[in-house]
Amino acid sequence: MTPKQIRVMVLNDMEKLDRTLFRLEQGFELQFRLGPTLQGKHVHVYTNYPAEGELFERHKFHALDWINPTGRQDDSDKFCTLDLKISGSYQYYFGHGDKEKSGGGYIVVDPVLRVGADNHILPLDCISIQTYLSKCLGPLDEWLDRLRVTKEAGYNMIHFTPLQTLGESRSCYSLADQLELNPDFSPPGQAYNWTDVGNLVEKMKNEWNMLCITDVVYNHTAANSKWIEKHPECGYNLVNSPHLKPAWVLDRALWHVTCAIADGKYKDRGLPALIEDHQHLHAIRGVLWQDVFPKIKLWEFFQVKVEPAVDQFRALLQSGAKPDRSKTNGKQQLKIIQDPQYRRFGNTVDMDSALETFVPHGSSPGAIEDCCNWLRRRLDELNNEQFHEIKHHQEQATNCIDGTVSYERLADHGPKLGPVTRKHPLVTRYFTFPFKEATLEQDLELMNQPEKSCHFLAHNGWVMADDPLRNFAEPGSNVYIRRELICWGDSVKLRYGNGPEDCPYLWAHMQKYTEITAKHFVGVRLDNCHSTPLHVAETMLAAARAVRPNLYVIAELFTGSELIDNVFVNRLGITSLIREAMSAGDSHEEGRLVYRYGGEPVGAFLQPSLRPLVPSIAHAMFLDVTHDNECPIQIRSVYDSLPSSAIVSMACCATGSTRGYDELVPHQISVVSEERFYSKWNPQAKPSSPGEVNLQSGIIAGKLAINRLHQELAAKGFNQVFVDQVDEDIVAVTRHCPSTHQSVVAVCRTAFKNPKHHRYADEVPPMCIPGKIEEVVLEARTVERQAGSYKKDERSINGMPEYTVEIKEHIQLKDSKVVRQAGVTSRGRSEYVQEIVFEQLTPGSIIAFRVSLDPKSQELVGVLRNHLIQFNPLYKAGSLSDPNTPDILKSTLTQIMSKMTLADMNILLFRCDEEEKEEGGGCYNIPGWTALKYGGLQGLLSVMADIRPKNDLGHPFCDNLRQGDWMIDYVSNRLMSRGGTLAEVGQWFQAMFTYLKHIPRYLIPCYFDAILVGAYTTALDATFKQMSSFVQNGSSFVKLLALGSVQMCGVGRVPALPPLSPALTDVPYRVNEITKQKEQCCVSLAAGLPHFSAGIFRCWGRDTFIALRGLMLVTGRHLEARNIILAFAGTLRHGLIPNLLGEGVGARFNCRDAVWWWLQCIQDYCTMVPNGNDILQCPVSRMYPTDDSKPLTPGTVDQLLYEVIHEAMERHMQGIEFRERNAGPQIDRNMRDEGFNIVAKVNPDTGFVYGGNRFNCGTWMDKMGESEKARNKGIPATPRDGSAVEIVGLCKSTLRWLVELHKQGLFPYNTVTIHKDGKQLSVSYEEWDRKIQGNFEKMFYVSHDPNDPNEKHPELVHKRGIYKDSYGASSPWCDYQLRPNFTIAMVVAPELFTVERAWEALNVTEEKLLGPLGMKTLDPDDMVYCGVYDNSLDNDNYNLARGFNYHQGPEWLWPIGYFLRAKIYFAKKLGKDTYDKTVYLVKNALSRHYVHMERSSWKGLPELTNENGQFCPFSCETQAWSLAAVLEVLHDL
Repeated sequence: MTPKQIRVMVLNDMEKLDRTLFRLEQGFELQFRLGPTLQGKHVHVYTNYPAEGELFERHKFHALDWINPTGRQDDSDKFCTLDLKISGSYQYYFGHGDKEKSGGGYIVVDPVLRVGADNHILPLDCISIQTYLSKCLGPLDEWLDRLRVTKEAGYNMIHFTPLQTLGESRSCYSLADQLELNPDFSPPGQAYNWTDVGNLVEKMKNEWNMLCITDVVYNHTAANSKWIEKHPECGYNLVNSPHLKPAWVLDRALWHVTCAIADGKYKDRGLPALIEDHQHLHAIRGVLWQDVFPKIKLWEFFQVKVEPAVDQFRALLQSGAKPDRSKTNGKQQLKIIQDPQYRRFGNTVDMDSALETFVPHGSSPGAIEDCCNWLRRRLDELNNEQFHEIKHHQEQATNCIDGTVSYERLADHGPKLGPVTRKHPLVTRYFTFPFKEATLEQDLELMNQPEKSCHFLAHNGWVMADDPLRNFAEPGSNVYIRRELICWGDSVKLRYGNGPEDCPYLWAHMQKYTEITAKHFVGVRLDNCHSTPLHVAETMLAAARAVRPNLYVIAELFTGSELIDNVFVNRLGITSLIREAMSAGDSHEEGRLVYRYGGEPVGAFLQPSLRPLVPSIAHAMFLDVTHDNECPIQIRSVYDSLPSSAIVSMACCATGSTRGYDELVPHQISVVSEERFYSKWNPQAKPSSPGEVNLQSGIIAGKLAINRLHQELAAKGFNQVFVDQVDEDIVAVTRHCPSTHQSVVAVCRTAFKNPKHHRYADEVPPMCIPGKIEEVVLEARTVERQAGSYKKDERSINGMPEYTVEIKEHIQLKDSKVVRQAGVTSRGRSEYVQEIVFEQLTPGSIIAFRVSLDPKSQELVGVLRNHLIQFNPLYKAGSLSDPNTPDILKSTLTQIMSKMTLADMNILLFRCDEEEKEEGGGCYNIPGWTALKYGGLQGLLSVMADIRPKNDLGHPFCDNLRQGDWMIDYVSNRLMSRGGTLAEVGQWFQAMFTYLKHIPRYLIPCYFDAILVGAYTTALDATFKQMSSFVQNGSSFVKLLALGSVQMCGVGRVPALPPLSPALTDVPYRVNEITKQKEQCCVSLAAGLPHFSAGIFRCWGRDTFIALRGLMLVTGRHLEARNIILAFAGTLRHGLIPNLLGEGVGARFNCRDAVWWWLQCIQDYCTMVPNGNDILQCPVSRMYPTDDSKPLTPGTVDQLLYEVIHEAMERHMQGIEFRERNAGPQIDRNMRDEGFNIVAKVNPDTGFVYGGNRFNCGTWMDKMGESEKARNKGIPATPRDGSAVEIVGLCKSTLRWLVELHKQGLFPYNTVTIHKDGKQLSVSYEEWDRKIQGNFEKMFYVSHDPNDPNEKHPELVHKRGIYKDSYGASSPWCDYQLRPNFTIAMVVAPELFTVERAWEALNVTEEKLLGPLGMKTLDPDDMVYCGVYDNSLDNDNYNLARGFNYHQGPEWLWPIGYFLRAKIYFAKKLGKDTYDKTVYLVKNALSRHYVHMERSSWKGLPELTNENGQFCPFSCETQAWSLAAVLEVLHDL
């Protein structure tokens, strides 16, 4: 079963996509998902796609329901869905909160066309259409004889121009009655109707497999339509559109100029009736400016009568009137009101604006008169401005008249109309005038008689470079007065208004017309689409689809912009846009159009069935010529008809032509003046017999072959296209089928210039065709024959009898006349190429080869596809079973991978360059590009994820695959060298690659991708099966973060952890390759990639235990977590856990916080793992049982874990004070001597742990100054000595837990015993716990009370309502800096905080510190804040040099986890409303992490970013604690 096609539309706030085209097919599912800007918000998605069982109504929207498959944490997988079963155009929009619409767009669902008696589907790309001018078909009973030409030439669709009664101009598109069948189709004594036409169309569908479409014309009707006489309100007339009056006056005046010229009245002024030169044009200009414009005074329609206005103003002033301020808003600006009836001097003055603008200095008559004079002057100025504006319009009108006359009467390429007469006026009239001829003065009087002036209707036409979304006949447009309309004098423009209520008759009439058309035809062509009002076409097409749901809609747009094209396609649901090959100036451009209008590149990747919805270009109907194009024989040459047609039909889209092209009619068949009939089909006809054609006529035989080929290629899935410009005239188009790997290559030699007059080269370059040529599908060329020369027939439309096509089909290469020889060459083991040398590829010839892979390659591809079916059923097509399947491929990859551990997965999927180098390898490097991020599959997949959706086959990665097997071998060899199950996976790859290496190189990228994607997804499934149910049932985001656990947790060549006690069970072992001894191989946790991944810098106590809960406990890796906890426990010394582990032997005990994070993890282990308290009884092998002992071997001194815990607590209470071993530059080249002195103690009064000094940094903010220049070397940027807030919180959390454990009988100690001044003292854990609880808010909270008695340094307070970062620092102001560390204490020891104070502090933190991905490490209001970290910068800036500001502003990611978890915890205490808002904040914040991870080639989250989330090049690209902290937030949700 083929998988369902699902497309995902990601919604982003404020994203309006009305001009973006999204095309979908019926049967697809569309999912709407939330982008990062919307996650967490209450978003509602609305659509007018009809709900199940309802009918489509364009204005009826309904909300879609959200589905959350994991029903959990975050919005990354939440979606709402549409099952697309009905074709048409549909709108969607979405909103959130009080914004109803904050984005939206359209989707267009393609129709499904069915044909034949069996109603089989005709795919859109199979369409071959031919256009007929209906009036040239003759009586209906003769149609089949004429239409048979289309069937015999291999077309499967006919487009008829309108079949309705035509207007008096006889233009095919000027319809006198939209509801009546053209009476010309009924011979005497017959009266055919629409049913007869419908029966004929149905007969052709069933018997000929031929579909029919016709035009709909909504924009105009014939000027002589009877119904428009009865309903003049349906057009633009002087009653309903008085703004056209000035244009009408000009139009009448020009008509009277025509009459005067025709009657010879201007002869004496150098203007005869026959206009022959530019002198005459100049004379026309003279007449316009001297006689016409001064006489008709168009400016008066836009002016104010000054004196009456001044009189009215004077009267108001005298009466003491004041302006109405609600109308003027106090603005002093005189407003003129345009007369809606457009009478001469009809404009009036807005008196409120006059009173506001002209204020008299007093109430005396003199003052009032002054004021009136100011108004008079201003009105004169405004009238003058109008005069000049009209003058500009008249200048443009003069230029347009000049241009029209010049084209129609002088130009060589124009119609040369001859003398000016009433039949051929000087310029086409813009308005109908159904009255007798009279004088201009008499005509103008009619303007004010509504019963007459309603019949002066504006003609339609088109305007060069006009905005197609604007109606040029509506107010605001000056097209008619400026004479910019290229006018169709036979048609009246229809005026629909805004809806049916504005013109009921017209809407009803046109809807009926639409329904008749949709009843009988499968589709419509929207004539003059770009200037049909969109809302009209929308309503009419909705009516048509109500009659015929799978309506096929085509249109030709002349908007000049793809974005505006998309507006029409979207709103109207246009299926195919007409594109024409005649727009190409040369063969190169013609080939480019083929590539642009359809298909994927050859060798494209197989896309997943669930993938993002990407914008597309409109489906093309690519025609060699349209019925309104000029004749190609006149523009190019007769010899080009066949090759250009062949190029078009090789396009992977709908294609077609116009009747007459195939018969080589050497002129354009005019839609207006052609009255002859098309020829009939007669197989026996002679070339010269008039009115008949057959396969020997013109290029019909060639057209039949290429139409058949076009339809076969589309039907059989040849959807990959390659266009090769062989030389300036030769275009080779390849169509390739991705399942069978068959190709058809058509080589076409165009002849844009006639070979009789143009010298074409005799030599044609040879061509190399990869694969084995099975046959020549066809070879054809246009040749001359003895059949007399072309004479235009009087009665039927005839072509050039002197040309025909010489064609051979389905022949062997050796029988070809076009090809001289075809040598077989083999490039390497998998490149089988045939070199073609042409003998007779003359201009105007075509040859098409059917090509398959060589038999060996074909077999291997089939077998490879067979092995890929386990990943995707789509590979069944073209697959073959292999009798000699290697053993390793007899099991599925799922079975092999089920034996792998998560440590194996770390090698299979990840490992950065530093990790690979430790094993003696490295990540694969693509020459001339870059190295991959990982040695494992993720390194390759990250690159392929970018290449695949774009089919970027030119990428250096794909080049590398095509050029050699290096990358392929790297993948399998890297795994086979590892042994165990990894080696089996390596063998599986090697076996699959054996097939891959023997297929043509151009196919290797797509199959390599298929193998890797299959293996990768299988590996992910196997990985998640070994993780917790939280991960297995989690969202995509949860799974992505959980992969971070696999990324960070691995076993190197040298184990990074010190060995565990031999007495411990379930410890993994392996045999050391060098010593051949058995050794432990526990997983260790890297701090970050790439900088902290290998060697001595891989493992850090603090990083390990900040990350361990999220990456190991939440993901269910309990045993590995236990081993890490116990391994570090074995290194305890001085009561501390090492910062840098150095395998224990090279450990540095220079941090005060790692031990507390370690204790927190043991607590988390006990509470989260089933029977977790058992860890307390596990043996710990002490490496340093005393502070001064040498490192001991495992098992020498074992203690139970709870004893080690108690020792750590007791040592702190006793007070830790020592100097680091080997102190000096050998262990730290920057540290000052005092910095090597380590202190960690407990304050007996408060219970707070404190320590450190100003020359060392014992917490995670551990940047040591390194710059001599800036004089910060050896000075920590953030010593955080005294009591750091998070350490106090972690200590409190541990005490609370130990007290509880003791009560449960799981921990034997309830007191710590110390020696002070020779005395033994005991402090109970409960008392210690109480002291911290009692003192924490007193000492750490910065209250709003300026006289707070607990505040030691009120002068240093600069933010209130927050918690201090430390207490008792050697530089007291450091205590008061706002940093994110107190949020850690909130999560581990929330009992220390008052809910309201905590909430206020969190809000300050959110406002000041929250960044896009991380938390600012320092308040931006602080004077040393700097948010950009640059470790390479060495200057004299103390606060910046050598990255001194590492923790003084840059935004670190892991604290955001604690900030969000604290928000969630305290929000729950404050009620549902607060909690819901917090969940939104959390989801919204985390959505940015999800997007970052999805886009990151490392598939991780960075250590830090610069300010406002900007990339920091000095950061680790993926950091363990960043991933862990975010995963923990999702776990809390």
